[in-house]
Amino acid sequence: MMNWDLYKVFCCAARTGSLSEAAKQLYITQPSVSHSIKLLEDQLGLQLFSRVPRGVELTKDGAVFYSYLEHAYNFITLAEEKMKELTHFTSGEIKIGGSDSLCKHFLLPYLESFHSEYPDIQINLVHGTTPEIVKHLKEGRIDLGIVRMPVSDEQLQITEGIMLQDCFVVGPKYKFLAERAVSMEELLQFPIILFSSNSNSRRFITSLFQERGLSLEPEIELGSVDLLIEFAKIGFGVSFVTKEFISKELREGALFEVMLKEPIPFTKTGIVTLKKMPLSQAASEFIRRMRLPSEEEPSVT
Repeated sequence: MMNWDLYKVFCCAARTGSLSEAAKQLYITQPSVSHSIKLLEDQLGLQLFSRVPRGVELTKDGAVFYSYLEHAYNFITLAEEKMKELTHFTSGEIKIGGSDSLCKHFLLPYLESFHSEYPDIQINLVHGTTPEIVKHLKEGRIDLGIVRMPVSDEQLQITEGIMLQDCFVVGPKYKFLAERAVSMEELLQFPIILFSSNSNSRRFITSLFQERGLSLEPEIELGSVDLLIEFAKIGFGVSFVTKEFISKELREGALFEVMLKEPIPFTKTGIVTLKKMPLSQAASEFIRRMRLPSEEEPSVT
């Protein structure tokens, strides 16, 4: 039988691409790392790494082996961390996934409050679109995710969160579009700026136009909500954003909401966790705070 310590050394070396860095992270000597990898290679009868100028890289056999071990390594490491946290709630780590905009405009008040009360609990944020966050969750890279609904997956425990209202906005150059209600057909005559195609918000608005027999093709596609806001402000076109995230720009007149004749439905956020994966005390407490009654929730600004 293989020794878990050998797997651990192998995975760490594969992730870092460096025997010395793996030794540093595992608090052992570099010769011990080299010996462990040699022992594992002898037991498997395969060469797992090849030397490169800046360290080591996986061979084809090593890459195949790592692809099978990676998820197991994530979950075993997670289990070790959770067991340590059971002894002291004042220490530990929470790994949270979410989009840049949800982290900035929705999560931040909760993070601030939680960190204020539990300063020794480390909080790590992993950014990504909703599909990416779900993938990270299933791979054991995060404890919980904050996503855009809808999400449907039998492996996930989903708790619906706050309601969000999306809208189209323009800067001063196209301010005339905000002076009256316009139809979807009329809107398509102007440059459209949308978020990346693998995001739930993009799928949502594209589907809404398709229901009316219209094709919503962006002239500009961006990977950041902040860029969507900035591009609209400087006059590149009409951006589709979440209204709650641009309240400041709307108040100050930097952006103007374009009212559609066809109303845009509300969407929701969701807290997602794995059904069969117990949460740490810290993660459970963080989620409990997010499930407080609406009058106690931090406002979205």
